[in-house]
Amino acid sequence: MHDDRTVVEDRLSRLLAERLRPAVHRVVAGLDVAAWPVPGEPVPPAVALAAGTFAPFPVGGAWGPPWSTTWFHLTGTVPDLPAGTRVEAVVDLGWNSSSPGFQAEGLAYRPDGSVHKGLHPRNDWVPIDGSTVDLFVEAAANPTVLDGFRPTDLGDLATAGDAPLYRLARADLTVRDETLADLVHDLTVLAELRAELPAGEPRGHQILRALSRAMDTLDPADLSGTAAAARAELAGLLARPAHASAHRISAVGHAHIDTAWLWPQRETVRKVARTAANVTDLLDTHPDLVYAMSSAQQFAWLEEHRPEVFARVAEHVRAGRFVPVGGMWVESDTNLPGGEAMARQFIHGKRWFLEKFGIETREAWLPDSFGYSAALPQIVKLSGTRWFLTQKISWNQTNRFPHHTFWWEGIDGTRVFTHFPPADTYNGELTGAEVAHAVRNFRDKGGATRSLLPFGHGDGGGGPTREMLARARRLADLEGSPRVTVEAPANFFAAAEAEYGARAPVWVGELYLELHRATYTSQAATKQGNRRAEHLLREAELWCTTATVRDGVDYPYEALDRIWKTVLLHQFHDILPGSSIAWVHREARETYARIAGDLEGLIAAAIGRPGDDVVFNAAPFERDGVPALGAGPRTPAAGSTRAETHDGGWVLDNGVLRVAVDGRGLVTSVVDLAAGREVLAGPANLLQLHRDEPNRWDAWDVDPFYRDLVTDVDSVTSLAVSDDTVRVSRSFGASTVTQEITLAPGARRVDFRVEVDWHEREKFLKVAFPIDVHTDKAQFETQYGHLTRATHENTSWDAARFEVCAHRWVRVAEPGYGVAVVNDSTYGHDVRRVAREGGGTASVVRLSLLRAPRFPDPETDQGRHAMRYALVPGAAEAAAVRAGYEINLPLRGALGPASAPLVRVTSTPADAVVVEAVKLADDRSGDVVVRVYEALGGRATATISPDFAVAGAVETDLLERELEPDALAEGLTLRLRPFQIATIRLRR
Repeated sequence: MHDDRTVVEDRLSRLLAERLRPAVHRVVAGLDVAAWPVPGEPVPPAVALAAGTFAPFPVGGAWGPPWSTTWFHLTGTVPDLPAGTRVEAVVDLGWNSSSPGFQAEGLAYRPDGSVHKGLHPRNDWVPIDGSTVDLFVEAAANPTVLDGFRPTDLGDLATAGDAPLYRLARADLTVRDETLADLVHDLTVLAELRAELPAGEPRGHQILRALSRAMDTLDPADLSGTAAAARAELAGLLARPAHASAHRISAVGHAHIDTAWLWPQRETVRKVARTAANVTDLLDTHPDLVYAMSSAQQFAWLEEHRPEVFARVAEHVRAGRFVPVGGMWVESDTNLPGGEAMARQFIHGKRWFLEKFGIETREAWLPDSFGYSAALPQIVKLSGTRWFLTQKISWNQTNRFPHHTFWWEGIDGTRVFTHFPPADTYNGELTGAEVAHAVRNFRDKGGATRSLLPFGHGDGGGGPTREMLARARRLADLEGSPRVTVEAPANFFAAAEAEYGARAPVWVGELYLELHRATYTSQAATKQGNRRAEHLLREAELWCTTATVRDGVDYPYEALDRIWKTVLLHQFHDILPGSSIAWVHREARETYARIAGDLEGLIAAAIGRPGDDVVFNAAPFERDGVPALGAGPRTPAAGSTRAETHDGGWVLDNGVLRVAVDGRGLVTSVVDLAAGREVLAGPANLLQLHRDEPNRWDAWDVDPFYRDLVTDVDSVTSLAVSDDTVRVSRSFGASTVTQEITLAPGARRVDFRVEVDWHEREKFLKVAFPIDVHTDKAQFETQYGHLTRATHENTSWDAARFEVCAHRWVRVAEPGYGVAVVNDSTYGHDVRRVAREGGGTASVVRLSLLRAPRFPDPETDQGRHAMRYALVPGAAEAAAVRAGYEINLPLRGALGPASAPLVRVTSTPADAVVVEAVKLADDRSGDVVVRVYEALGGRATATISPDFAVAGAVETDLLERELEPDALAEGLTLRLRPFQIATIRLRR
């Protein structure tokens, strides 16, 4: 039978490729083509159709320098054909072997400028009604950047060149043979099913015989005339129902469109339009399709740039078939955004869907982000979201995740019902291999019987196709296959939770992706821009709220809304992580600079011109005599810092700490004078350079073998001291660096500033702090709290976390003493245990400063960078939290009077409850919204003391909708669980 199987498979493969598929579209005429290459950036359709200079263009002609646009005008006459004949124009823009979405794309328009549908490598047709053809195609010459992960200059307009990339391969008028198309689907589905059945399965033998009979029935000279008879040979097998216990797959049309990646944002706007046009056309003609689309930003782009397509989308949204999902502004990274930004992703996203469609999205939809913060379950739940979906954890390099359907528990104990599609794809095609893999791979057999499978070509590939829907219909109830139902994700989640929720396993802590760890570091300027924007937004909201409540100044709702949405957009999971082309990051740097200027303007308008009268403190803690969230005169620190020469270097002493810097400019000792102990276990502030040549995914990955080769950067070109600061200059490779080591009077921390003129390639720069603390774990700040990770490698799960994300601080501690390292713009860290001579271990904390990957941006991080970090001896958790805020929210001097805080929050234990946001309510009622969280991982009580008349206080969700009180106990007293977030609305 093995030989029979091979003969049948080979025969069928050739029949499909050489005869049947080409015969589905029978050419009846060629189309006349004219073209207009657009000079510069894309133009609106109205401009192209009214002012484009079209000239005759030959099929086979070259077009499209990288990132350019060419408009084609296709015209022709439909010959006389029998009634009911389906006529379609078929266009091949010069598709290559790359996946749809990673090459040329087109959008077809009618002569009146209305959108028809998209054109893609696997969706190359446009239906024709009437006796003439008159189509315009806006063709985008997007280069194939993803080509073996090789460095390329195609990622920016300035370096991509101007040689045409494509040739127009086809422009034909065709007749579609629906019976032949159906036969192709019948043959394909059965052949794919047979390939997945176990050896010796009787069903497989029956399918082989039926395929042979069907092929024998076909007459090569009359395929159309004999196709129905061939289908009849297969009908009985296709009609046999699935087993009663068959796994159930909820399939939903989808097109994962990266908001920017290997193309700039302006191209994503067009990709969304092409895909939405395709989908609405398919929804119009295929009543069994349900389509899910995430990212409010992409809907908003559609509304702004293609309102006629948006109107069609809205119509299908109202019918429940075009389904908004996710409830976020974009599918953001979840490791790097700060707590308030992560909350605003849901606030802005969910509110947009509510305002435009009246829809409350219930599923968080993040199939492709690079790991998931342990703070996320609470944020998801507080946004009014019920379920969570991702697929990315199936990419783990080392450990296979043990569940596909489970409860995910975050740092505060909140749980969210979660699903990983076991088909291991969010770009499914509903092939036999995919659905069979979903069944075999499903880890929760016995307890659960269903899974989700998103299907469709993503990233501008056009989404689901009629071919996929044809397969779905045949797989709906087919013996030997899981049952496939096309339905909305919410239908799946509700059924899965009802079936399995009471018994589903629980996963506690982060969903760490054992891959793409370098995304915590790549494109340092993008990350620095994000960090600065987040903290400037905090300041702007705080001071503008204060000015509005105190002085009646108009609150800048529109400006803040616009800036927040821009920041949220740039937290997309290929922008903030640093894995996009040069064009994207160049624009991001420009955008962050503009945002910073806008926010500085809002802050200045609220607090007054810069000056020395008072100091404004936006941090949630009092410092230098200035109250938290208020303004007052600065109290100079008591004492001074002495600098003395020692052994070719210097010793800085401020009476609190004594810091020794040797002749190499390395910090060799930090003595905590009050505790009477040495903090360091070796030279600190040590720059270390690694070779960084990942096997794949350059900007995304750092592989564990990077640690095998390391060079200490300890040569000195100059060393000097000035007051309380030691300044050291170094050079290495093609780069130079200046480090400043500062011990301010009265300070309990050592501050460091590093400026690097970075010109290395495929190198990884870290800075090391060996700390004399014996521990097997470390604490890392995340959104609204922190998590603990092992610093040993006892298990494969521990070893896989060799590079991790932290926000403003990392802390290592042994009973009675801890040390923190805080930063102003660094996210990548590693903490390892090292043996000490004579016994015991120390903890080496390293910050990841810069990388130099060559793909997709060959110039990643080249140029000048400045970063700040600090060592905080004797730091309890509260001191680490405080220092993290202080380094990111410097005091701000202004001309004017002192200003008491608009809101004071006091807590027991002291400093346990942190104010994260003070703002006016989004509904413009004038109410003041205060968001706080418990920061230390214990229980706390807190009192909110407003400095304005309050008519009442209610606890709300993140969207500022009233909740049953949970944290709000009585009056303005809060009782918080570990890491609990509470949003309090103060009615004025």
